[in-house]
Amino acid sequence: MSENHANPSPSGRRHRVAVLWVPPVVGFDATIPSLLFGQAVDDQGRELYEVVTCGPVPGPVDSTTDYQLVAAAGPEVLATADTVVVPGTKVELARRLGELPEDLAAAWSTIRPGTRLVSICTGAFVLAAAGVFDGRRATTHWRYAEDFGRLFPRVELDERVLFTDDGDVLSSAGLAAGIDLCLHIIRRDHGSAVANRVARHCVVPPWREGGQAQFIERHVPNAGERTTAPTQEWALRNLTEPLSVPQLAARAGMSPRTFSRRFRAETGVPPGVWVRERRLDHARELLETGDLPVDLVAERSGLGTADNLRHHLRRGLGMSPSSYRKTFAGSDSVADQSISDLLSKK
Repeated sequence: MSENHANPSPSGRRHRVAVLWVPPVVGFDATIPSLLFGQAVDDQGRELYEVVTCGPVPGPVDSTTDYQLVAAAGPEVLATADTVVVPGTKVELARRLGELPEDLAAAWSTIRPGTRLVSICTGAFVLAAAGVFDGRRATTHWRYAEDFGRLFPRVELDERVLFTDDGDVLSSAGLAAGIDLCLHIIRRDHGSAVANRVARHCVVPPWREGGQAQFIERHVPNAGERTTAPTQEWALRNLTEPLSVPQLAARAGMSPRTFSRRFRAETGVPPGVWVRERRLDHARELLETGDLPVDLVAERSGLGTADNLRHHLRRGLGMSPSSYRKTFAGSDSVADQSISDLLSKK
């Protein structure tokens, strides 16, 4: 697992998030990091991040809509950032030729090695033009995936997902997927309780199932075509069941082959991967919000054995169950309900 980028700097200051508005910046995307990271507080109400907006040069920043944005700082803040987030942009040189404009390249060169780098939507074009994604996995808005793939063939583009996490380099799909990514980063840094409080404040779900495949035009089901969504909801309430593809397909009233094809079209991942990820999500919640022994956490999350839970936590997060609990378990008196609790109230 990569280092915890949310740790305070040696000076003891809060983790600094620099939001780099590259003109013309997508107005919706521009506001996401400040809103979400700005709402992240610990159990005592102390802010966990310092969020600073900036542009490649000092002064107002043009947006893709009919207004300008005024950043709180100039590009000098990039040199002090622990995380740099680049929201969506229509900057022509990066979008058309895969290159950084001179002023943006100069600003980018001041970012310290080891800084966590994040893109939202077409901000991925900026990170890719800077070489950040070379040989690594990334995503962007599905509508611009073809252009991205042509400009940056060395990037492992995955247009199906809502976001990607490669440790110190992360990216999201278009627009609202930036919310999903910021919540994921907060959850990774400080646990589910903090992220869920932010989600409640913003009146959005703490997590969103599926990938952006469900929004791509070629994947939209025909009218009257059955969906796997009810089966997904049933599976979330029954994570301790076997949940094999034949069992899920039978519940959906489809053949296993049709179910697998449609499930992947709707969620972006095969059924087996989705089930494993949901079980691991539930196990993480149980570790964070209670003191159950590890073998019971594994049993109640559907992962079966403590060894299986340890294997998946180490592979996905680089942590043992005890280390994860020590890092993220808190005394939050308003700890969020588990997935099953939430679903039982639907």
